[in-house]
Amino acid sequence: MSTDRNADGIDKPVAVDAERLRSDLERNAEFGAIDAEEGRGRTVLTGTEPNRRARDYLVDRLEDAGLSVSVDAVGNVVGTWTPDSADPDSAPVAAGSHLDSVPEGGIFDGPLGVYAALEAVRMLQESDVEPARPVAVVSFTEEEGTRFAGGMLGSSVATGHRSVEDALAVTDDEGTTLEDALAEIGYRGEGRLEADQWDGFLELHVEQDTRLEERGIPVGVVSTITGIVHATARFVGEADHAGTTAMADRTDALAAASEFVLDIERAGREFAMDGRDGETETGTAVATVGKSHVTPNATNVVPGAVELGVDLRDVEAATMDRLLERARRCLARLEADRGVETDLEVELEVEPAPMSERCREAVAAGADAAGVDSLSMHSGAAHDAMYVSRVTDAGMLFAPSEDGLSHTPREWTDWADCATAARVLGEAIARLAGE
Repeated sequence: MSTDRNADGIDKPVAVDAERLRSDLERNAEFGAIDAEEGRGRTVLTGTEPNRRARDYLVDRLEDAGLSVSVDAVGNVVGTWTPDSADPDSAPVAAGSHLDSVPEGGIFDGPLGVYAALEAVRMLQESDVEPARPVAVVSFTEEEGTRFAGGMLGSSVATGHRSVEDALAVTDDEGTTLEDALAEIGYRGEGRLEADQWDGFLELHVEQDTRLEERGIPVGVVSTITGIVHATARFVGEADHAGTTAMADRTDALAAASEFVLDIERAGREFAMDGRDGETETGTAVATVGKSHVTPNATNVVPGAVELGVDLRDVEAATMDRLLERARRCLARLEADRGVETDLEVELEVEPAPMSERCREAVAAGADAAGVDSLSMHSGAAHDAMYVSRVTDAGMLFAPSEDGLSHTPREWTDWADCATAARVLGEAIARLAGE
């Protein structure tokens, strides 16, 4: 097989096998497949039969490609390729994502990153590249958090953020532990995957936005993964008869909460206008109230209590702090103006995660070698690479999402774009593993 040399002196790998990648993704889409009026959907919750079938298929494909496979105590699956050129004791370069889905999700979110990583390894195997390090393909357990633990469970264990014992003890809504669910499908392994032993990690994911599509650019190079605050805002007024309670005598918790919702939206818009990430035309701050619970929730009763779920995000921790302070000031004002009692409980606070410059450069160089344009951009969604970035060099790349849709059967990324992104991933891995 003939090869040529790129600017870095590395033998340029052959192109990925686009049909092989598509075949793997199509086969994975069959596990947990649902009937959808439009698009193709799947429901693959951790520890279920569709999840077992998806894992079994992945393990078979990893072994077919000559990778050694291991499964840790929380079900993280790793396939490792150690070519003759590599020092088997050197820190590997890892790449991957997840196989679980949200209920009635799409077929690309997660699996594209896993199978593109496998296809990248095949690409290197079929070329004249001689990596100095092993290369690992990773599938993390329970990234979506639909059944257990709120999200990114496997990567949180692999990075030491959560203990194996705590993770295994987590229960779903029916009281089933993660340990029992994994044991039921045969994926309660041993030990703990240690991401801090990797030389670097790359994750390919669908963008879940329209920036690449709008610009006609096939690959995004992620600069920073947004930080996230999840909080519950509570409002306590006085439930009373809707017909006999005069307007001047009411302490309406829902009316107060409605002002809070609008103020949070206003704050998000203001901070988005103020902020600039240096790469896009708009700021990256977003503020959402996406959940509500009204008590007693009756048409003829003045609402006595309300709980709201608040989601605040930005790539700058300082901006997130300002959004949180804005929420607290609004609550204080509503107590004074409307006589309600309020409370704000922060349940999740994740710092923004800048991606490694080394990994970003490898992905950008990979795009150049593949002959495609790339765009530096932030991620507004959380990913396993967030946790991995705390313990080793990490990077992310995006493939375009049609109309920005995700977490729906209408989620779609053109097969050609999948192959292009996988090629760029392979080029990036070749550079990192060659160091």
